[in-house]
Amino acid sequence: MNRPIPGTVQVAVRHILSDKVTGGIIRPKTRTVTWQDSLYRVRRPKSGREIVELTCPVCDASLLAEVSTEARTRRTATLCLVLAAVCAVVLVAALGYAFHEGGRTLPEGQSLPVLFSVSVIAVFVMFVAGPMFYVVGRGYNGVSLLATWRERRLHQVRPVRGG
Repeated sequence: MNRPIPGTVQVAVRHILSDKVTGGIIRPKTRTVTWQDSLYRVRRPKSGREIVELTCPVCDASLLAEVSTEARTRRTATLCLVLAAVCAVVLVAALGYAFHEGGRTLPEGQSLPVLFSVSVIAVFVMFVAGPMFYVVGRGYNGVSLLATWRERRLHQVRPVRGG
């Protein structure tokens, strides 16, 4: 089947054919993206980072991608997963503190401590950052597209999972 080769990473170069959002106020919004892709096997550098050229299967555009070493990729993915775990711990602690302080009855003229508002802000930030770090850490493969925002609207470089 599709066995991984040591020292390489497999990616898919996608050309976005259409990106439509339907629905709205009455019906739920639905996003439909169609694409055509081509699989590439990219060799990882021995050290540092290396820039490789990939070709779009539809428009024959030349796309530049940066490839990191296996060790750097593993470190980055592990760091993202550790940050996701730290975000989960901070979220639970801040949420517990916010419930504890917010549920107290205060004497007249006394206000909640400043740490209460900090904990409420931390809850909202960690609620977004934790899942984001988790998703990035799970899907990171060390290959990133070096492109302008106009090229990113039409092209993506995605990891390929297989085995």
